Amino acid sequence: MKRSELIRQLVAAGCVLYRHGANHDIYLNPASGKKQPVPRHTEIDNKLAKHIKRHLGIT
Repeated sequence: MKRSELIRQLVAAGCVLYRHGANHDIYLNPASGKKQPVPRHTEIDNKLAKHIKRHLGIT
C-alpha cells in the first residue's frame, strides 16, 4: 500500500498528525487517545498498514 493512501485513510477516519519523529510520523486518534507510528517509506506492507489501522481503531 502506498503511504499516501494510508495517510488519506487515517485522516478520513479522524486521525491527526501528532508529531514528526526521526524516521516515523506519529498519528493520534482523538476519539480513542491511541497513538501509532507510521514509517516514512513510500510503500508500506499491507500487514503493517492493517496493524496500524487496527491499533488506531479504524476498521
